[in-house]
Amino acid sequence: MIRTVGLSKIYGQQKSVDNLNMTVRQGEIYAFLGRNGAGKTTTIRMLLGLIRPTAGQVELFGEPLTVRHKQNLSRIGSMVEIPGFYENLTARENLLINTRIMGTVRKNAIDEALELLDLHQQTRKLVGNYSLGMKQRLGIARALLHDPELLILDEPTNGLDPIGIREMRRLIRQLAHERKITILISSHILSEIEQLADRIGIIHEGRLLEEMDTAQIRSLSRRYLEFQVSDDNKAALLLEQHCGIMDYEVHPQGIIRIYSALDQQAQLNRLFVEQELDVYKLVMKEERLEDYFTKLVGGGTIG
Repeated sequence: MIRTVGLSKIYGQQKSVDNLNMTVRQGEIYAFLGRNGAGKTTTIRMLLGLIRPTAGQVELFGEPLTVRHKQNLSRIGSMVEIPGFYENLTARENLLINTRIMGTVRKNAIDEALELLDLHQQTRKLVGNYSLGMKQRLGIARALLHDPELLILDEPTNGLDPIGIREMRRLIRQLAHERKITILISSHILSEIEQLADRIGIIHEGRLLEEMDTAQIRSLSRRYLEFQVSDDNKAALLLEQHCGIMDYEVHPQGIIRIYSALDQQAQLNRLFVEQELDVYKLVMKEERLEDYFTKLVGGGTIG
């Protein structure tokens, strides 16, 4: 459905996207992850023909973007960043304007979209009085008006509370599984992506670092003991010299993660205390997508 080959975008001396090669397969939910400024939105804008690449190529539905440009883009629904609307109009009036621009929308498309996004009881309310989360849902309703085969969503859970995020997850699954829509979604909520995506692409400083199935991510998960101690250097020496444990990691704030000897937590705790270390925390954990992401891009937060 989507393929990029050597896709690049340069602004002055800044490479926003650098030789990006990504593939989105038909019928999957593909999650596009990266820090702020990693190049996610710039990539999405190039996929939609909103900006021109400096180099490389975008293919949609097996054809270069420049071939049958209008026809292929008409098969795509999208929401990029915060959707814009006429705030002095209602949701229905806004969507009606869009149907007139599109010209090929089913008769009941507006009603179906509003109901699907749980906005059908807000039809008299002006969009200017909508919350950010409601505007996000209206943006997706607009993207679905023409029954697209491919849906591209840039941070669709922005402004949503936990219940709204859960409902958005349900909706995206429904669109993928029942309507057979291929979905590309960028998001910073890794716990949600882990439950939702079929495949993940991680972008960092404009380059695609990894593409993998979520099943591969789960297979990389490992359990570990996490200690928080008063002196992590001393604790590391004790692990190596007294216990022969080499499979561990030292993290900020006195955190040590131990990936072997998981059944020796009591003995390790006793060793630290006997060697006059304060132990503030001892828990058993399991690596998740967030841990893998942090290792891959070298720490920091995403968004």
